[in-house]
Amino acid sequence: MASINLIEAFQEFKDAENIDRPTMMKVVEDVFKTLLRKKYTSDENFDVIVNAEKGDLEIIRRRMIVDDGEVMDPLAEIAYSDAVKIEPDFEVGEELYEEVNIYDFGRRAILAAKQTLASRISDLKKNVLVKKYGDRVGEIVNAEVYQVWKKEVLLLDDEGNELILPKSEQIPSDFFKKGESIRAVVERVDLKNNNPVIILSRTSHKFLSKLLEIEVPEIFDGLIVVRKIVRDPGERAKVAVESFDDRIDPVGACVGMKGSRIHGIVRELKNENIDVINWTNNINLLIQRSLTPAKITSMDIDQEGKHASVYLKPDQVSLAIGRRGVNIKLACELTGFEIDVYRDNEGEVEEFDIDLEEFSDEIEPWIIDELKRIGCDTARSVLNLTAEELERRTDLEKETIDDLRKILSDEFEKE
Repeated sequence: MASINLIEAFQEFKDAENIDRPTMMKVVEDVFKTLLRKKYTSDENFDVIVNAEKGDLEIIRRRMIVDDGEVMDPLAEIAYSDAVKIEPDFEVGEELYEEVNIYDFGRRAILAAKQTLASRISDLKKNVLVKKYGDRVGEIVNAEVYQVWKKEVLLLDDEGNELILPKSEQIPSDFFKKGESIRAVVERVDLKNNNPVIILSRTSHKFLSKLLEIEVPEIFDGLIVVRKIVRDPGERAKVAVESFDDRIDPVGACVGMKGSRIHGIVRELKNENIDVINWTNNINLLIQRSLTPAKITSMDIDQEGKHASVYLKPDQVSLAIGRRGVNIKLACELTGFEIDVYRDNEGEVEEFDIDLEEFSDEIEPWIIDELKRIGCDTARSVLNLTAEELERRTDLEKETIDDLRKILSDEFEKE
């Protein structure tokens, strides 16, 4: 039997386990039918038979036997005198099946066919990889560290596919060694030079969301819903959860007995502090909860301007702001409000205060209106803010603010 051994090409298919056999057979058939069209101009009277198990193939040519001199289509018909040379028992009207020796195509054509086949296999493997990980975006995968570079880490999954964990998607305190198994979420699938690149992330909020889903069965079952997650990777995260079952405490379920459920996640995230709070549509309550662990005394909210002024006892202010301002930044992201924190002076003995309107002869009305806009309607309420805060929160120039503070403080000195 004249055949060409394609074991190496078939091995490529075997390695790509997700490519099914019918697809494999179809690709091989297409490649060799292209070869036939180039040599015979048509492939209609040819059958390409692929043996995937043995790794070989054969091409059968079909022609009808006709009387000598009546051959109209040499591709589909053969003269009786030529047919009996192949097999003496043939008769006119029968169909002749003849095996085509593939080597008759020529070495160059066979080499081109092999290259085309290899290219088609490569494209199929790429498509399989794109589909596989395209469907898994947002899911957690386990992979082994293969190589660590300055800007990224190369990982291999169970099937040997390459995955990339960029430095920007790593928690600042992450440190990986070759052979180590790590968990990350599939962030996206990029195409680079027509090759799929699977990008993983450990800083995405989706990573924390999936970790919670794994650790908290109630989230997986849909009894508890994660409404919003905000993170400063490796530093702090805030998770707002809500329960559809009044009998379930969503925060307690997420934290677990003595923190058993949350501790595993904290370790995975390199000791990232995780605040789990009850979601609510009451914005006052949501802002209060979002500033955990600080306790609020009172607040003023501008719903239209999405701004909140929060007042706390002096010992709670640093808690509300957090290290490097992380806590208040995350609270702003979680609530969608710009939050300003102030010390609450209630209970302190103050001599007296003066309404800003009393200074209308020294301070221009538009300046007084600007101060009232940020909630300052008395002299002390202005002086309790630093010059920097006034400059940030108002449209006043630094020189104007300095003059304003001097006018107000001079009045208290006179008294």
